[in-house]
Amino acid sequence: MTEPPIALITGASAGLGAAFARALAARGCDLILVARRAERLENLAQEVMHQTGLKAEPLCADLTRPEDLHRVEERIRRLPHLDYLINNAGFGVRGLFADSDLERQTAMANLHMLATMRLTRVALPGMLDRRRGNIINVSSLSAFITLPGSIHYSATKAYLNTFSEGLAREVSCLGIRVQALCPGFTLTEFHATPAYVSMRAYERIPRFFWDPPEKVVEASLRHLPHGPVVFVPFFKNQVLAFGARLGLTGLFYRIVIGWFRRRPPM
Repeated sequence: MTEPPIALITGASAGLGAAFARALAARGCDLILVARRAERLENLAQEVMHQTGLKAEPLCADLTRPEDLHRVEERIRRLPHLDYLINNAGFGVRGLFADSDLERQTAMANLHMLATMRLTRVALPGMLDRRRGNIINVSSLSAFITLPGSIHYSATKAYLNTFSEGLAREVSCLGIRVQALCPGFTLTEFHATPAYVSMRAYERIPRFFWDPPEKVVEASLRHLPHGPVVFVPFFKNQVLAFGARLGLTGLFYRIVIGWFRRRPPM
């Protein structure tokens, strides 16, 4: 009997990570769910196992901590095979860089860049031996749009795009598919965290721009086999990314977002 594919998902306790977990379980994957919140992981694992009969292993880890990152690396090494690596864990730090908390900025860089690089490096040898595997690095539209107050967040996401593009050039001819997923505004808990709640993004940014995480994940997996390495889902976000490349980011925010900020909350 053929063993089911295995997917390891970081940041799996909510948002895009949980959506990836449910979508990959629906595709027949056993899951390893990595995040800091043990109770949420356990609940998601029980949900998946109950609904699909597949395995779902919660692995509580804070990937900004070297010892926890090492535990996840060792778990990957012990797997008989790994078919999907979803590097999704992340958080943002708001505020002018000169005034920001250096420890938080360092932790964000470690999570977005170092953890992604290390887990990918550990996963690749097995994938290359089997000439089969999928790596999705969850980036952001912010990789193209650099604004005061989140410059380091944008820089770490730009790294994920560059890393993914280079990696794809090395391994795509060997059966490994790589994607840097760059969603726009997504209905997750990200903007409800302390760093972002004061922005009142859910009230100020028009609903048209917000996408459910399930829709983002469905688009990501659908385009993974033959889509671009740096994948921006949905036309509205592609327009924003294109405008950013032309240097129109500031104009967009002044005219569109600025206008909606003057509107009363919906």
